[in-house]
Amino acid sequence: MKSFPKPLTAEEEAWFLQKYKEGDLEAKRILIERNLRLVAHVAKKYQKQGEDAEDLIAVGTIGLIKAVSTFNHAKTNKLATYAARCVENELLMLFRSRKKISREVSLHEPIGTDKEGNEISLIDVIEGESEDVVERLELDRNTEKLYILLRDILTAREREILKMRYGLEGQKEMTQREIAAKLGISRSYVSRIEKNAVKKLREQFQEEM
Repeated sequence: MKSFPKPLTAEEEAWFLQKYKEGDLEAKRILIERNLRLVAHVAKKYQKQGEDAEDLIAVGTIGLIKAVSTFNHAKTNKLATYAARCVENELLMLFRSRKKISREVSLHEPIGTDKEGNEISLIDVIEGESEDVVERLELDRNTEKLYILLRDILTAREREILKMRYGLEGQKEMTQREIAAKLGISRSYVSRIEKNAVKKLREQFQEEM
C-alpha cells in the first residue's frame, strides 16, 4: 500500500467534497486518488480466493468512483465507510458474474452416469461438492455488519436479550420464558424487546443495502 497516496485528513476531505459538489471535477479526481488505499485494503480480503490483486483493485476502483459520485453527507458522516461498502458491492458483482458465466460454459454437458445409470453433468458435480464462495462472502459480511449494529444501535437490554435468544457471542440459545426467568421480567416483555430490537436491525440493514 506504500505506492498509494496518503488519505485525506477529515478537513481536506470535507473541503474537496464541497468543491466537487460545486462542480469541480479536479476535486473528484483527488477524492478518488486519495482513497485508493482503501480500495487496496478491501480488495486484500478477497485475494484469499486466488484472485489477482491488480484485477481486484481495478474493479474495486469502479466502486470507489461510484461512491464519490453518489456520496450523500446527510446519510453518513464518513466517505470511507460508504466507499468501502460500494467497493465490496462491486467485487461481489464481479464474483456473481463470473459464477453465472461459468455455469453457461458447457457445464450442462453430460460427463457420465451415476450408480443408478442416471446421466450426470459437470454442474451436478460442482454444485454437489463445492462451497458457494459468493454466498459465503456475503454471509461473512452480513455477520460482521450484524455485530456492528448490535453494538451501535441497540440498547444494552436489547443487546443482552438478543444474545441469549439467538446464542450470539458464545451465549447459550434460550427461550423467551428462560430469559424472562433469568432476568426477572415477564415473557411478554422479553417478546416486546426482542421484536423491537429485530425491527431496528432489519430497518438498518435495509437502509444500508
